[in-house]
Amino acid sequence: MRRVWPGQAAISPGVSVDTGPSIYGKRIALLHEMCPTMSKLAFLTMRIAWEGIQGPAVRAAAETAGIPLIGLPLVFPASEADYRSAIAEASREGADAIMISDNPDVMRNRALIPNLVSAAKLPAMYPFLELVQTGGLMAYAFDLAELNKQAANQIDAVLRGANPGEIPFYQASKFELSINLKTATSLGLRVPDSLLASADNVIE
Repeated sequence: MRRVWPGQAAISPGVSVDTGPSIYGKRIALLHEMCPTMSKLAFLTMRIAWEGIQGPAVRAAAETAGIPLIGLPLVFPASEADYRSAIAEASREGADAIMISDNPDVMRNRALIPNLVSAAKLPAMYPFLELVQTGGLMAYAFDLAELNKQAANQIDAVLRGANPGEIPFYQASKFELSINLKTATSLGLRVPDSLLASADNVIE
């Protein structure tokens, strides 16, 4: 799946895993609503993304929210020791919340990362529902299954003879908020009624 920003022309069929930089501001706002005392945010991502277009977008979103940001870039693929070290660094640097980037390595470690973050007692915003299902606090995420379905439909259309240049590029437009109440309780957090009311998935 290819990442494009809104307004970027697509010259071939495909699906996008991001609707643009505004998603980071939304995730930060939701995490801040869950944790009103949040004073410093850590962002865990891959170095190639941090040094590319993602880094400036996340830094700008944090600046707009008035929250200091700590970047935790890792080399892909990251090992368990890499994740342990990065999350420990977040705590040493005084972060009281963490946001996890949407990249393939996160899905590969969807059980490990929430476990390490929970052990560090850090409220966290995740990019995929699956990480909330394995113990993460909350996620504001696109429907990964729907994107995979759209990609499969496009491949099928090409195999049936469709002109790739005439197939619209599909970009995620629906996002879901997921909250794990058990994890919130373990972190001593009271989930605001406003978040519960707007949540699409509540895990107890």
